[in-house]
Amino acid sequence: MTRRTTTTPTTLQTTTSHQTAIRTTAVPGRGRPTFSQVAVALQTLAIFFQAATAGLLLSSSYGEVLHGVGARVMYGASMLYLLAAILAWRPGGGKPRPILYASGFLALASVQVVLGIAHKPTLHVPLGVLMFGLSVWALCHVLSRTSDSHSPRRSS
Repeated sequence: MTRRTTTTPTTLQTTTSHQTAIRTTAVPGRGRPTFSQVAVALQTLAIFFQAATAGLLLSSSYGEVLHGVGARVMYGASMLYLLAAILAWRPGGGKPRPILYASGFLALASVQVVLGIAHKPTLHVPLGVLMFGLSVWALCHVLSRTSDSHSPRRSS
């Protein structure tokens, strides 16, 4: 019985002379979420949390603390999204375009933090709404791209 190990960008298979294969990595889109999906979902949830705590700023004494903590989590989630995009591109063999999206989002998050610290709600609030919309769009894009890459295609 001979053993042969082959490596592809998404799987590692060990095959014997009996032609049995063992999958040792998760297939994106089937079962477990990818790192990119988790990063974008966390970012979207963090921005939604920011919207909720923005309302608490007006009505409670602890709203400012929650909004400040949420801002740090949101910024960290944006950095995590950029890291996920880089890892999906370089070692994962993906496209570099998501790095551009993640970098742009991190730049928007930086501007958002500056506007929040400067207490400029006339710019801070609309930018937050824009960021939430962009984050939802990125989440839908990541989820659909992963499921499309593993769905059977018809040929005409």
